[in-house]
Amino acid sequence: MLSPRPFRQLTASLLLDRPLVLTCRCPPRSTISQWPASPRSLRHVLAPPHNLLQIRPASSSSSARWKSRQTRDVFSREAKVQGLKSRAAFKLLELNEKHRLFKPGQTVIDLGYAPGSWSQVAVRLTAPHGRVVGIDVIPAQPPKGASTIQGNFLSEAVQAEVRQYVQDPQRGRPRKKAVFASQDAEEEGGAGVTEEELDELGRAYIDIERGEGAEGKGKTTKSHDASASEGGRITRWEMDELEGRVVDVVLSDMSAPWEQTSGLWIRSVSDPYFRMMNTSGMAFRDHAGSMDLCAAALTFCYDTLRTGGHFLCKFYQGAEDKAFETKLKRLFEKVHREKPESSRSESKEAYFVALRRKPDLAKEDVFR
Repeated sequence: MLSPRPFRQLTASLLLDRPLVLTCRCPPRSTISQWPASPRSLRHVLAPPHNLLQIRPASSSSSARWKSRQTRDVFSREAKVQGLKSRAAFKLLELNEKHRLFKPGQTVIDLGYAPGSWSQVAVRLTAPHGRVVGIDVIPAQPPKGASTIQGNFLSEAVQAEVRQYVQDPQRGRPRKKAVFASQDAEEEGGAGVTEEELDELGRAYIDIERGEGAEGKGKTTKSHDASASEGGRITRWEMDELEGRVVDVVLSDMSAPWEQTSGLWIRSVSDPYFRMMNTSGMAFRDHAGSMDLCAAALTFCYDTLRTGGHFLCKFYQGAEDKAFETKLKRLFEKVHREKPESSRSESKEAYFVALRRKPDLAKEDVFR
């Protein structure tokens, strides 16, 4: 049975912030003389004890493996060279090259955008005049050219705020830059001629030279609109706008984040990785969580995605993904399962690519 002296020393070191002194009693000389006369063993036994207990937090084996894997990974190195937020950007680039998801001028919603690599790609592929809106519960630095909203996407208030944001067709788009301004405009504080107005002037001049004046084209367009309004017909595009469906592409790379237990003092939003979820090691837990998030994203798509729009979502493979694929096939013309080359082979993640939303489909028919 141990004496209470070591316990008193340990308590004093913890409560009074004193160094813990480790004392040991050396065996008698008769015992030492019976040991093998190895210089290393004698030096170890007769050495004075350490005065301080040095505790160094050792890195876990999993973090060491992650660091080693990142240094060897080709896509991680290439993302760093190209200035991308993470290697996940190559997954979206590969899927877009295969299915042609993006076009210039589109409105894109990126659910779970942190750290922002998918939003970076979307900004580049929808330029010019496109707009990208990212939503995430994790505070993260938004990429250049994207608008972001911090909040829990599962909240109805956050979804209502996103719908209200995209209702304004000019909100979130890049501002028009003035090319030049006349002296009178500068004195009056005007902005001058923008790039878009300059392009319009150039196109009108070419039409006049060809004998197809811009005025004649305007009359044709007005007469066409008048005939459409007189007939009481409304286009599919106008119907979508009236019902609040103005989004062209919805991206979902969401995963439920771990609850934050450390790093609460960190105010920076540049490095959200310490709160982002890694797989838990339990396949069913990861699969069930991803299916819940995919279902929420699909409901958001039904409310905001215009006719002909696309939907891309990440999921972890399991027993429920077949039922979710059936719902996607009810709402979209084509549905593909994809495993990009940049996705690690040992990972259970995969992607649903749903193309071209169908018109005039009741919500009960999709989610029954």
